[in-house]
Amino acid sequence: MMAPLLEFLLALFLFFAYASKLNEKFKGLYWPLADFLRCVTAAIIYFAISIAAVSKYGDGASKAAGVFGFIATIVFAIDFYITFNDLVTFLKQGSSDSPEGRKSEDEDSDSDSD
Repeated sequence: MMAPLLEFLLALFLFFAYASKLNEKFKGLYWPLADFLRCVTAAIIYFAISIAAVSKYGDGASKAAGVFGFIATIVFAIDFYITFNDLVTFLKQGSSDSPEGRKSEDEDSDSDSD
């Protein structure tokens, strides 16, 4: 019971952090990476708890909890995919701002105007 609660509270914190634009104030933290790791851990935790609920207990409430856990796992997996794409674009954007990225762009230009 504690693991899904912690995942929920972490998701709630990240939601309020994005809503109050804390990600723009604190540039030292890689916000897409934090969201990505939250999605991955949430999907794994909910999947494991759902398997335990379905296989260990035989009553209807446990089976319903397992089904809802599998649905939550699917939702977190979709969020994982979307967040992964955002993380990749964030990392590509960060690498193009680096001096190494600018140097390779200057070397690749075929301009003879110098």
